[in-house]
Amino acid sequence: MSKTSRRLIFALMKDRMTPAVRMTGHTQRGQCAKRMSILDAAADVFCRQGFAGASIDEIAAVACVSRQTIYNHYREKETLFVAVVEDVMNRANAMLFSVLSTFPERAEDLEDELTAFAVRLNKNCICNHDGKFLRKLVQTEGERYPHLFESWRQQGPGKLITALSALLGRLAHKGALAIDDFDVAARQFVALGNADLQMMILLGATPTDEELEKAARNAVRTFLKAYGRPEAEKAGHPPQLAAISG
Repeated sequence: MSKTSRRLIFALMKDRMTPAVRMTGHTQRGQCAKRMSILDAAADVFCRQGFAGASIDEIAAVACVSRQTIYNHYREKETLFVAVVEDVMNRANAMLFSVLSTFPERAEDLEDELTAFAVRLNKNCICNHDGKFLRKLVQTEGERYPHLFESWRQQGPGKLITALSALLGRLAHKGALAIDDFDVAARQFVALGNADLQMMILLGATPTDEELEKAARNAVRTFLKAYGRPEAEKAGHPPQLAAISG
């Protein structure tokens, strides 16, 4: 067979394969988009109705797909519920660690820096849509799915305390804070940040920016009264390094 014939056959084969490859890619993207549409719709319905009250028919209507399409992807309502919670947890954890990356590194203007951080933590992780969704599901479905939410507790709130403990330790080593137990201090920082927002959060309300700022400022001032080093001490003495608790 001549080179010209081989090139012609190869070109014909390539032309025949291209539509199939394109169709496969298009189908995969379509399936992914449909799956995300189902997850978003299911999250909305589960949040409003709870697991017991949610129906596949309502989820299908919100997602604009057929009931059978949902069953094809997730087999049953419980499988869909688990997928929804895992999807929300992944987003919540990604946002949490994004906010943690903005924790102040310098000791200067510490009150303002910590206040701004506390505002970001509450606004983007506690009072946002995913935060509200997870709290509501923990309250209504935690007993039914203890292992599912234990995983969330360890990966989300549990890691928050661990990471925040290390970040506070870094500031203490720079002489900005005097802390004996970093884990305790981290838990207290989070609790103080939520203290003025508890009733609004419990009632499902979304705090305004002014309310978030006021709550964060109150929390940080109280925190620094307990753990802040006086200016004279910071200026005149090297920091006493506290042992980071395991």
